[in-house]
Amino acid sequence: RGISSDQRPKRPLTAYLRFVIDNRPAFREKNPEASNLELIKKLACAWKSLPASQKQVYEESRKIDWKRYGEQMAAYKAQLTPAQAAALKEERRKQLARRRSIRAKRELNLLGKPKRARSGFNIFLSENFQESEGISPVAKLKKLFDTWQKLSTSQKQPYLQLAEDDKVRYENEMKSWEAKMIELGREDLVRSKKQRLKKKPAETAKQAEIAKASSAGNKAKFKKSEE
Repeated sequence: RGISSDQRPKRPLTAYLRFVIDNRPAFREKNPEASNLELIKKLACAWKSLPASQKQVYEESRKIDWKRYGEQMAAYKAQLTPAQAAALKEERRKQLARRRSIRAKRELNLLGKPKRARSGFNIFLSENFQESEGISPVAKLKKLFDTWQKLSTSQKQPYLQLAEDDKVRYENEMKSWEAKMIELGREDLVRSKKQRLKKKPAETAKQAEIAKASSAGNKAKFKKSEE
Protein backbone atom coordinates (compact mmCIF):
# COMPACT_ATOMS: atom_id res chain seq x y z
CA ARG A 1 0.00 0.00 0.00
CA GLY A 2 1.34 3.42 -0.94
CA ILE A 3 3.91 1.79 -3.26
CA SER A 4 3.56 1.57 -7.03
CA SER A 5 5.80 0.67 -9.95
CA ASP A 6 5.99 4.38 -10.77
CA GLN A 7 8.25 4.76 -7.73
CA ARG A 8 10.53 2.00 -8.96
CA PRO A 9 13.95 3.36 -10.04
CA LYS A 10 14.20 3.80 -13.81
CA ARG A 11 16.65 1.67 -15.74
CA PRO A 12 19.58 3.67 -17.15
CA LEU A 13 19.57 4.64 -20.81
CA THR A 14 21.77 2.75 -23.24
CA ALA A 15 24.82 4.43 -24.74
CA TYR A 16 23.00 4.77 -28.08
CA LEU A 17 19.94 6.48 -26.56
CA ARG A 18 22.21 8.92 -24.73
CA PHE A 19 23.79 9.78 -28.05
CA VAL A 20 20.38 10.28 -29.66
CA ILE A 21 19.16 12.60 -26.89
CA ASP A 22 22.35 14.67 -27.03
CA ASN A 23 22.40 15.02 -30.82
CA ARG A 24 18.76 15.02 -31.88
CA PRO A 25 18.31 18.85 -31.55
CA ALA A 26 21.33 19.53 -33.79
CA PHE A 27 20.17 16.96 -36.37
CA ARG A 28 16.68 18.45 -36.33
CA GLU A 29 18.09 21.92 -36.93
CA LYS A 30 20.12 20.66 -39.89
CA ASN A 31 17.19 18.63 -41.29
CA PRO A 32 14.01 20.64 -40.53
CA GLU A 33 11.98 18.93 -43.26
CA ALA A 34 12.89 15.39 -42.23
CA SER A 35 10.25 13.16 -40.63
CA ASN A 36 10.89 11.61 -37.23
CA LEU A 37 11.65 8.26 -38.87
CA GLU A 38 14.14 9.84 -41.27
CA LEU A 39 15.76 11.69 -38.40
CA ILE A 40 16.18 8.50 -36.37
CA LYS A 41 17.74 6.79 -39.39
CA LYS A 42 20.27 9.63 -39.74
CA LEU A 43 21.11 9.42 -36.04
CA ALA A 44 21.51 5.64 -36.27
CA CYS A 45 23.94 6.02 -39.17
CA ALA A 46 25.86 8.68 -37.27
CA TRP A 47 26.12 6.38 -34.26
CA LYS A 48 27.45 3.51 -36.38
CA SER A 49 30.14 5.70 -37.88
CA LEU A 50 31.09 7.28 -34.53
CA PRO A 51 34.68 6.50 -33.47
CA ALA A 52 35.04 3.97 -30.65
CA SER A 53 36.68 6.56 -28.41
CA GLN A 54 33.59 8.82 -28.63
CA LYS A 55 31.22 5.89 -28.09
CA GLN A 56 33.20 5.03 -24.97
CA VAL A 57 32.21 8.37 -23.40
CA TYR A 58 28.52 7.39 -23.59
CA GLU A 59 29.30 3.88 -22.41
CA GLU A 60 31.12 5.17 -19.33
CA SER A 61 28.12 7.35 -18.43
CA ARG A 62 25.89 4.31 -18.73
CA LYS A 63 28.12 2.28 -16.40
CA ILE A 64 28.06 5.02 -13.75
CA ASP A 65 24.28 5.29 -13.93
CA TRP A 66 23.95 1.50 -13.85
CA LYS A 67 25.90 1.31 -10.60
CA ARG A 68 23.70 4.03 -9.10
CA TYR A 69 20.62 2.16 -10.36
CA GLY A 70 21.71 -1.01 -8.52
CA GLU A 71 22.01 0.90 -5.26
CA GLN A 72 18.62 2.57 -5.74
CA MET A 73 16.96 -0.76 -6.54
CA ALA A 74 18.39 -2.34 -3.39
CA ALA A 75 17.01 0.51 -1.27
CA TYR A 76 13.66 0.35 -3.07
CA LYS A 77 13.22 -3.39 -2.52
CA ALA A 78 14.28 -3.12 1.13
CA GLN A 79 11.27 -0.93 1.97
CA LEU A 80 8.72 -3.33 0.48
CA THR A 81 6.65 -5.75 2.53
CA PRO A 82 6.21 -9.28 1.11
CA ALA A 83 2.67 -8.36 -0.01
CA GLN A 84 3.87 -5.20 -1.76
CA ALA A 85 6.69 -7.09 -3.44
CA ALA A 86 4.24 -9.73 -4.71
CA ALA A 87 1.79 -7.08 -5.96
CA LEU A 88 4.50 -5.18 -7.81
CA LYS A 89 5.85 -8.40 -9.29
CA GLU A 90 2.39 -9.18 -10.68
CA GLU A 91 2.05 -5.63 -12.00
CA ARG A 92 5.43 -5.98 -13.70
CA ARG A 93 4.39 -9.33 -15.23
CA LYS A 94 1.27 -7.74 -16.74
CA GLN A 95 3.28 -4.83 -18.12
CA LEU A 96 5.73 -7.20 -19.81
CA ALA A 97 2.84 -9.26 -21.19
CA ARG A 98 1.29 -6.11 -22.70
CA ARG A 99 4.61 -5.15 -24.27
CA ARG A 100 5.05 -8.63 -25.75
CA SER A 101 1.53 -8.45 -27.15
CA ILE A 102 2.21 -5.06 -28.74
CA ARG A 103 5.49 -6.30 -30.25
CA ALA A 104 3.76 -9.42 -31.60
CA LYS A 105 0.98 -7.35 -33.22
CA ARG A 106 3.54 -4.99 -34.73
CA GLU A 107 5.45 -7.94 -36.19
CA LEU A 108 2.28 -9.44 -37.68
CA ASN A 109 1.41 -6.10 -39.27
CA LEU A 110 4.88 -5.89 -40.82
CA LEU A 111 4.48 -9.43 -42.14
CA GLY A 112 1.16 -8.46 -43.73
CA LYS A 113 -1.15 -10.75 -41.78
CA PRO A 114 -4.74 -10.38 -43.13
CA LYS A 115 -7.21 -8.44 -41.03
CA ARG A 116 -9.77 -10.54 -39.20
CA ALA A 117 -13.25 -10.90 -40.64
CA ARG A 118 -15.74 -8.36 -39.35
CA SER A 119 -19.08 -9.24 -37.80
CA GLY A 120 -22.37 -7.90 -39.11
CA PHE A 121 -22.54 -5.44 -36.23
CA ASN A 122 -18.98 -4.20 -36.89
CA ILE A 123 -19.87 -3.48 -40.52
CA PHE A 124 -23.06 -1.68 -39.42
CA LEU A 125 -21.01 0.27 -36.88
CA SER A 126 -18.38 1.41 -39.39
CA GLU A 127 -21.05 2.60 -41.83
CA ASN A 128 -23.01 4.61 -39.28
CA PHE A 129 -20.51 5.74 -36.65
CA GLN A 130 -19.64 9.10 -38.23
CA GLU A 131 -23.28 10.03 -38.85
CA SER A 132 -24.65 9.02 -35.46
CA GLU A 133 -25.25 11.58 -32.75
CA GLY A 134 -23.57 11.36 -29.38
CA ILE A 135 -21.55 13.43 -27.00
CA SER A 136 -18.71 10.92 -27.00
CA PRO A 137 -17.52 7.83 -28.91
CA VAL A 138 -18.80 5.66 -26.05
CA ALA A 139 -22.24 7.29 -26.28
CA LYS A 140 -22.27 6.76 -30.05
CA LEU A 141 -21.30 3.14 -29.63
CA LYS A 142 -24.08 2.55 -27.09
CA LYS A 143 -26.64 4.25 -29.32
CA LEU A 144 -25.65 2.22 -32.38
CA PHE A 145 -25.67 -1.01 -30.37
CA ASP A 146 -29.21 -0.27 -29.20
CA THR A 147 -30.22 0.51 -32.79
CA TRP A 148 -28.69 -2.77 -34.00
CA GLN A 149 -30.59 -4.73 -31.37
CA LYS A 150 -33.88 -3.23 -32.55
CA LEU A 151 -33.30 -4.01 -36.25
CA SER A 152 -35.42 -6.76 -37.72
CA THR A 153 -33.85 -9.88 -39.19
CA SER A 154 -34.47 -8.61 -42.73
CA GLN A 155 -32.80 -5.29 -41.90
CA LYS A 156 -29.76 -7.06 -40.45
CA GLN A 157 -29.48 -9.49 -43.35
CA PRO A 158 -27.39 -7.26 -45.70
CA TYR A 159 -24.80 -6.73 -42.97
CA LEU A 160 -24.79 -10.41 -42.02
CA GLN A 161 -24.27 -11.35 -45.67
CA LEU A 162 -21.36 -8.93 -45.94
CA ALA A 163 -19.92 -10.52 -42.81
CA GLU A 164 -20.18 -13.98 -44.38
CA ASP A 165 -18.43 -12.71 -47.50
CA ASP A 166 -15.71 -11.21 -45.31
CA LYS A 167 -15.19 -14.57 -43.62
CA VAL A 168 -14.54 -16.15 -47.01
CA ARG A 169 -12.12 -13.33 -47.85
CA TYR A 170 -10.29 -13.80 -44.54
CA GLU A 171 -9.93 -17.56 -44.88
CA ASN A 172 -8.62 -17.31 -48.46
CA GLU A 173 -6.13 -14.60 -47.54
CA MET A 174 -5.04 -16.52 -44.43
CA LYS A 175 -4.34 -19.68 -46.45
CA SER A 176 -2.09 -17.74 -48.83
CA TRP A 177 -0.40 -15.87 -45.97
CA GLU A 178 0.22 -19.03 -43.94
CA ALA A 179 1.74 -20.73 -46.99
CA LYS A 180 4.09 -17.76 -47.30
CA MET A 181 4.99 -17.95 -43.62
CA ILE A 182 5.86 -21.65 -43.98
CA GLU A 183 8.17 -20.77 -46.87
CA LEU A 184 9.85 -18.16 -44.64
CA GLY A 185 10.29 -20.72 -41.86
CA ARG A 186 7.73 -19.07 -39.56
CA GLU A 187 5.56 -22.10 -38.85
CA ASP A 188 5.04 -20.65 -35.35
CA LEU A 189 2.66 -18.11 -36.88
CA VAL A 190 0.53 -20.70 -38.67
CA ARG A 191 -2.75 -21.78 -37.07
CA SER A 192 -3.05 -25.36 -35.95
CA LYS A 193 -5.35 -27.71 -37.84
CA LYS A 194 -7.68 -27.72 -34.85
CA GLN A 195 -8.03 -23.92 -35.04
CA ARG A 196 -8.70 -23.98 -38.78
CA LEU A 197 -11.40 -26.59 -38.41
CA LYS A 198 -12.98 -24.94 -35.39
CA LYS A 199 -16.76 -24.83 -35.81
CA LYS A 200 -18.40 -21.50 -36.25
CA PRO A 201 -20.80 -20.52 -33.42
CA ALA A 202 -23.69 -20.15 -35.87
CA GLU A 203 -23.07 -23.61 -37.33
CA THR A 204 -22.78 -25.14 -33.87
CA ALA A 205 -26.09 -23.56 -32.79
CA LYS A 206 -27.78 -24.71 -35.97
CA GLN A 207 -26.51 -28.28 -35.50
CA ALA A 208 -27.74 -28.23 -31.90
CA GLU A 209 -31.21 -27.21 -33.06
CA ILE A 210 -31.25 -29.98 -35.67
CA ALA A 211 -30.11 -32.54 -33.09
CA LYS A 212 -32.74 -31.33 -30.64
CA ALA A 213 -35.49 -31.57 -33.25
CA SER A 214 -34.31 -35.01 -34.29
CA SER A 215 -34.27 -36.18 -30.68
CA ALA A 216 -37.77 -34.87 -30.11
CA GLY A 217 -38.98 -36.64 -33.26
CA ASN A 218 -37.44 -39.94 -32.19
CA LYS A 219 -39.07 -39.69 -28.75
CA ALA A 220 -42.46 -39.07 -30.37
CA LYS A 221 -42.04 -42.10 -32.65
CA PHE A 222 -40.99 -44.27 -29.72
CA LYS A 223 -44.00 -43.17 -27.66
CA LYS A 224 -46.34 -43.88 -30.56
CA SER A 225 -44.91 -47.38 -31.06
CA GLU A 226 -45.46 -48.16 -27.38
CA GLU A 227 -49.10 -47.16 -27.68
